[in-house]
Amino acid sequence: MATSQDDMKLTFRKFEDGEHTWSSMHDKIFVADESHKCPVYVHRTPPCQGSCPSGEDIRGWLQIVRGIEKPPQDVSMHEYAFRRLTESNPFPAMMGRVCPAPCQDGCNRNEVEDFVGINAVEQYIGDSAVTNDFKYEAPALKTEKKVAIIGGGPAGMSAAYHLRRRGIASCIFDDHDKLGGMMEYGIPGYRIPRTHLTHEINRIVEMGDIEVRTNTRVGKDVTVEELEKEFDAILWAIGCKTGRGLPVEGWEGTPNCVSGVAFLEAYNKGDLQVTADKVVCVGGGDTSIDVVSVARRLGKISTINEKERPEEVIHGYTAHDAALTAAREGAEVTLTALFPKEEMTATEHEVRDALHEGVTILNEVMPIALVKDDSGRATALRMAKCEIKDGRPTPVEGTEFDIEADLIVSAIGQGGDLVGLEDFDNGRGLMDSDQFYQIPNRPGHFVAGDIIRPHLLTTAIGQASIAAESIEHYLKNESQVKRPKVDKHHFNLLSKLNEAHLSPIEFHANEGDLRGTSSAKYAVHNYEDRASSEIIPHDKLFLGHFGYEPRLKRKEHGPGAEEVLGHFEERYDCYTDEEAKAEADRCMSCGMCFECDNCVIYCPQDAVYRVKKDEATTGRYVATDYDRCIGCHICSDVCPTGYIDMAMGE
Repeated sequence: MATSQDDMKLTFRKFEDGEHTWSSMHDKIFVADESHKCPVYVHRTPPCQGSCPSGEDIRGWLQIVRGIEKPPQDVSMHEYAFRRLTESNPFPAMMGRVCPAPCQDGCNRNEVEDFVGINAVEQYIGDSAVTNDFKYEAPALKTEKKVAIIGGGPAGMSAAYHLRRRGIASCIFDDHDKLGGMMEYGIPGYRIPRTHLTHEINRIVEMGDIEVRTNTRVGKDVTVEELEKEFDAILWAIGCKTGRGLPVEGWEGTPNCVSGVAFLEAYNKGDLQVTADKVVCVGGGDTSIDVVSVARRLGKISTINEKERPEEVIHGYTAHDAALTAAREGAEVTLTALFPKEEMTATEHEVRDALHEGVTILNEVMPIALVKDDSGRATALRMAKCEIKDGRPTPVEGTEFDIEADLIVSAIGQGGDLVGLEDFDNGRGLMDSDQFYQIPNRPGHFVAGDIIRPHLLTTAIGQASIAAESIEHYLKNESQVKRPKVDKHHFNLLSKLNEAHLSPIEFHANEGDLRGTSSAKYAVHNYEDRASSEIIPHDKLFLGHFGYEPRLKRKEHGPGAEEVLGHFEERYDCYTDEEAKAEADRCMSCGMCFECDNCVIYCPQDAVYRVKKDEATTGRYVATDYDRCIGCHICSDVCPTGYIDMAMGE
């Protein structure tokens, strides 16, 4: 139930008390209750999609789940939503679980009460695809040319997928024995179920003409020159898998000081079965949260052989026997961060879960020194309160303190492993890229993912999609095409009309008078697509249409501090069909008609009407009889989604 306070917040009006004049151009275009402007239906990009680094048509697949956009005959809602989503992102089950969801931060529904649970619906679509074993269609190859993809992580797999959709074969090189990159070796299995990850990877490879060469390191097992001879283009998607050490004296060479990525890889390979008694991790981002959450789950054992210490496993000298886990106990785990909790870059709910699991988090502190024993092992990490001066953390004098530690983990950043590939190093342990994801001054070489700049998995997926398009132009000897301002996968009305067998007829210039074409069947009338150039803000919507409706949260069963030891079950339950539809129904369909009928109901001249059912589809639900329209602008004012502009006549 909405409270009276909620009702007050949700009273949206076009004007405040006391206002009596029109703003903008209204006073210039109105004569009494008429104007020369009539409605035009304008498609724009919603901010959720504009915020999505993968460029997903989020509004589109939410419309499908809620039943507004209908699938073609003999295609289920589940499959149709899956097809729409995976036009941009081939990992819906993964991203629905671990993406920090910048789309939800951008959601205009935040102006009403709370964002739409986009992540949860995405997981639902991805899991439905796994359950129903949906496959990708593989078009015929359009060229005999072939692309080498170096790295089988999210960027590399996404590139292979998008190239194959374009009819281009590829070969993936990876120096591990499994594909998946950071999804396989960096993120714990209780966040990414390996059955679902394997399914989504296999679904790409099964498209065919995607060769896989694992346990092969480019720069060591095969040279760049050999690749250039064998392949017609090369995409570098090697990620960033070397962790940065702490900037304290003696870090390098101290055996029980390790990086977060090395810690997580040892765990995800199954080598690391227990950790240390006292674990301290320095970070504040998602990697550091994964480290401390894993450490709490692994626990420690009271007496451990020197050769089985966790650092020995992490450095690759040995591996734990699973039998060790029978005697494990809870570990004392501390996470330190430079910034206040609300400014940590880790996803908010992951921080919350870590605290619930018994992790101690110390904020606004920084490491200043290692405390070591006579053997050279670290026994504590010396910290100090810190303040940010000129953008740099600075210790506050007199605030020093020690945190006892048996294992110290640095999760303060990552870099590329460019051993054997030094010619590609831009001096920062990364690779340079232009706007088309080409490597400057290296024709035929492209790059995507963290090796450009460490960021999100979804960012790597989106970059690979654009890189695949750039590679296609390169293989065809075409100039690269200027990227649109809003560089996303957009709804396409013409494609929808074709799918619904409502395609415009062929245009013949010599037939009849071309003036006054509102009834002609060779054009889509009074519709403008600005999706590639404009994102629709909340103040273009009629928010008063939307009542208070709380977000339907996924059920979660994360362990508390007493249950976390040995708890490796997934945290989130997937939506049911009913729950997914209910949450998708909260979408405000910003920038696209969602068939509410407001414009039809409120038009005083009966000028706005529903298109005949056999001629209607998404984006063509209503039209205007311009002989009746007097330009009163009411239809535009009451349109909840901002789909109607008073523009005709300008």
